[in-house]
Amino acid sequence: MSQEIIQQLRNDAKEWILEAGELIKESMNQPFAVDTKKDRKDLVTEVDRRSEQFFIDKISEKYPDHKVLGEEGMGEEVTSLDGTVWIIDPIDGTLNFVHQQRFFAISIGIYIDGVGEVGFIYDVMADDLYEGVRHQGAYKNGTQLDPIDPQKTLEESMIGLNNTWVIPNRRLDEKKMQELSRNVKGTRSYGSASLEFAYIADGTLDAYITMRLSPWDIAAGMIIVSEVGGVTTRVDGSEIGMLSGNTVVCANQAIHQELLTYIIEK
Repeated sequence: MSQEIIQQLRNDAKEWILEAGELIKESMNQPFAVDTKKDRKDLVTEVDRRSEQFFIDKISEKYPDHKVLGEEGMGEEVTSLDGTVWIIDPIDGTLNFVHQQRFFAISIGIYIDGVGEVGFIYDVMADDLYEGVRHQGAYKNGTQLDPIDPQKTLEESMIGLNNTWVIPNRRLDEKKMQELSRNVKGTRSYGSASLEFAYIADGTLDAYITMRLSPWDIAAGMIIVSEVGGVTTRVDGSEIGMLSGNTVVCANQAIHQELLTYIIEK
């Protein structure tokens, strides 16, 4: 894929994600319907659906041969990453969007023949735009982000970790996770996977651990974090699958392997 085409995709994605953000902010001042999906904490609103449809319309009009994989399932069924695939979360952090009206983001990852080329994460209410282009660096509001600290130790690290995994649960050895929580500098949970990735890229966090993310949660973040020297794997250290759900450890490369020793699946 030529650099001219990559740049055009980058320009279009940036224009559309900012426009979608404005539409979301306008919608927040009006009544909107809220539904549940898997459970009472897994929400979807008509704003999510409208935002996803906005991207589908823009992409299909300009790039009719491209595919769209979105959280709300409004695009076509995507079973392969052949060609160009836009992986979109129209509102990542819908629970925050509904209850706090902040700490949510729009996420766009553009993959070409399975390779992540362009990623955008837009923190709508903070008006912070993160972007990454393969081999061209990562940026926040147009300023290039520095590589993450290669000398970081686990004891100095801030970890994105939901309290679900440090209390009795069906997925992880909670005693090891409690040990991890005691050994690191601190833990935080923001309720938006995209923002947790963005915060690793800009140094706010040093790692993020979770046991259940979908491709649209991580597609953009993986590209952005990679461009500052971070690494993203499943909790067993294996490669992430972009067409299925995943366990995820995204971290500063300096602490990634040590982190894996604490994360023991049941």
